[in-house]
Amino acid sequence: MTTDPQIVAEQHAPLPRLEFAFEVRLRFTRVQNIAAMPTGAGRGAVYVDSGEFSGPDIRGKAVPNSGGDYARYMLQEEDGTLILMQNRGYLWGRRADTMQKLRDMAFAGGPTVDSGEYYLRAAPSFEVEKGRHDWLMRHVFVGMGERKSDGNLVRYYKVL
Repeated sequence: MTTDPQIVAEQHAPLPRLEFAFEVRLRFTRVQNIAAMPTGAGRGAVYVDSGEFSGPDIRGKAVPNSGGDYARYMLQEEDGTLILMQNRGYLWGRRADTMQKLRDMAFAGGPTVDSGEYYLRAAPSFEVEKGRHDWLMRHVFVGMGERKSDGNLVRYYKVL
């Protein structure tokens, strides 16, 4: 038995609880790619042809031709390491007028909208070369965000 305080704390930390919500089955047969652009990058799209989802309290189908577009961008650490971040998330207003207020703030110089009026959460994933920052690829993260007049501020937390 160990007496290392760090290990003891980890052994007695509460485990996260999970509850099954639903499962999704999607079918894709059409993919389009723009390869070898002059910039050296490429871009692709996958289209949902059909699918279903079901769980204890929810059931339905995937909307055909409603393929997704996920925020994806590159970060560069101060040491030069490139980190590809793909962010999936949700933004919705807690009241009927909140989304319009957010648009007004962002595009019409409207007043700041309190973060309690909306839900902005993200679930990022990362790709990075082996080394100092590869811990990003070994953890689950969640982000909690705020809208700003010129963009978003999202705080990410590692799930332990």
